[in-house]
Amino acid sequence: MTVSKSAATVRVGVVKPMPGVAYALQGRGGELEASLAADEHVLWFETTLRCGSPLVDERANFSGSFAHGPPADRFVYVNSGQRAGQAKSCWDRRAKVKLSAIPTELVTHATRSADCYLQARFAGTSRDGGPFCGTVQPLDSGWDLVREAGSHLRDGGRQR
Repeated sequence: MTVSKSAATVRVGVVKPMPGVAYALQGRGGELEASLAADEHVLWFETTLRCGSPLVDERANFSGSFAHGPPADRFVYVNSGQRAGQAKSCWDRRAKVKLSAIPTELVTHATRSADCYLQARFAGTSRDGGPFCGTVQPLDSGWDLVREAGSHLRDGGRQR
């Protein structure tokens, strides 16, 4: 994977989050990125992650203040309720959004184009009716490459 910049913007969408429950990205040091009240159809979280030398299997080697886990299994945490800073919430949950599932060709395009970012949407509610938690799977087609103008790209950058 050859890249011309060393970072990619990653956007995580929480679809139909629980009303009245706060959600926030968790940094490696436990810091939270602005907790958001869940009162919209989709909550978007965005972070920029550095891309170091590719892993042995050519997958992206993400790092940065919001990247967790070992290099071959990086992820970001989306916290809800108490873990998102909402002290009086009855919920205390954290969802793990895997970055290792992002196709290498999408990462390559995102690091080559300043106007592109990586995006996936996740169901904001678990089977038990509470906020999503544990390792979550993306909805729809999984991870997409999106231009800031809003056109979705997949499969090596071809229009979808």
